Amino acid sequence: MNDRVLQTQTDRRQLQQIITGLTEGVMLIEPDQRIVWANEAALKMHGVDKVAELGADVTQYRERFRLRYRNNHPLQEGQYPIERVIAGECFSDVIVEVFPAHDDSVNWVHRVRSLVLTNSDGEPDCLALILHDASEWASAENRFEKTFNANPAPAVVCRLSDQRYIKVNQGFLEMTGYVREQVIGRSVYQLDVFENADRRDLAVERLGEGGTIPQMEAELRLPDGGHKPVVVAGQPIDIGEEACMLFTFMDLEPRRKAESTLRQSEERFQKAFRMLPVPSAVLRAEDLVFLDINEAFSAATGYASEDVVGRAGEEAGVWPGEVPSKIAQRLAPGGSVRNADFRIGRKEGDAIDALVSAETVTINGQDCVLLAWLDITDRKRSELELVSAIETVMQDASWFSRSLIEKLANVKRAGNSAELGDLTKRERDVFDSLCRGHSDKEIAKELGVALSTVRNHVATIYAKLDVHSRGEALLWARDHGCFVASKQAQS
Repeated sequence: MNDRVLQTQTDRRQLQQIITGLTEGVMLIEPDQRIVWANEAALKMHGVDKVAELGADVTQYRERFRLRYRNNHPLQEGQYPIERVIAGECFSDVIVEVFPAHDDSVNWVHRVRSLVLTNSDGEPDCLALILHDASEWASAENRFEKTFNANPAPAVVCRLSDQRYIKVNQGFLEMTGYVREQVIGRSVYQLDVFENADRRDLAVERLGEGGTIPQMEAELRLPDGGHKPVVVAGQPIDIGEEACMLFTFMDLEPRRKAESTLRQSEERFQKAFRMLPVPSAVLRAEDLVFLDINEAFSAATGYASEDVVGRAGEEAGVWPGEVPSKIAQRLAPGGSVRNADFRIGRKEGDAIDALVSAETVTINGQDCVLLAWLDITDRKRSELELVSAIETVMQDASWFSRSLIEKLANVKRAGNSAELGDLTKRERDVFDSLCRGHSDKEIAKELGVALSTVRNHVATIYAKLDVHSRGEALLWARDHGCFVASKQAQS
């Protein structure tokens, strides 16, 4: 063995010792296509334990492993990196997926570059493939692709080096009507995502710097020449080893249509509110301050809008101070007011007896109370006149039959929520005697108390039951099932 051959073998052993522990895979191939050596990393990247399992030469390697590009196109004969290095081609960063010949369930992703080792005369002595395991990178890339494509939010990705789009998802295509070929390869300004943006200069500056682009309203030009209002934002990302910008969009058209529909609805409400023949008002829910009144309200009360808007009802003199608390109590979550008997004040003249109804509503995003009322002053006056007539003839109720008493009682129902339980024991005794038709003197004699004491008790009973005369007290008693007719009436 001559010195030159010995030196060559020594050099190769030293080279093998150097590269054995590298994390990158290294395969050495002779110019005659024999695979002579591979380090542990290269064997692991092929799922084998011995160099012989890679194949004795390039042909056997091609038989044992199938390679394809990331776009799923298989490599044909002559395209394998191991064949290209034999042909003397220099290349770097060739990314391929590697599969065992008869097993599609296992694969690796290699980033490959070539290396030609020359002898002292400058002739090719040994050819090398340098392999980097890109499986994790490819897995992350696949996850990004799946997430990007499945994301319903419209999005595109542009490469910062030339500001051209390299990815577009289905959400963007559906929102704009473009097809993929009309987007990929075009520049950011050919398909301008910042058209008519309110902060376009800032967006262009941040894009040039590769910085985050804040949300801003803009318009996208559509294939048919129209425009789509959007909110666009940009986020720098790395795809592979390239710096890119991810643009995401929110379609503003549905929101603008909803705002237009809401605006039209509120306009219709305002027109209907103004034209309502029933006196109505809109109050702020939190404190029942007047926000608006209609023409019927002004006509009925004499108050103009400027008299009450911005003021609480009690402050403006529209109703007594206890009314707001009663309304608020009934309007507790889920509640409403229906035909409540209140008195509404007039700017001039007597107050109005009214049946008030109220409901919570949302107007222009504000919680409000819509209040309407019906004037029952005349009806109530007629009822009182009828009651007065009844009281006149009932000064001595003892001669009425039971059936007539019941019919008269039905004419005037008690309009309050008082109960007998509100009376003390002594007041109840006085009330029972009163219901039997006894006079104040007879009650005093029966109970053994002074006449003034009886009269004080009677006044207190009237106040608690909200009645104003003996006749009304008799009707109240009959209506509540506690009227005791005199013996003469019973006979």
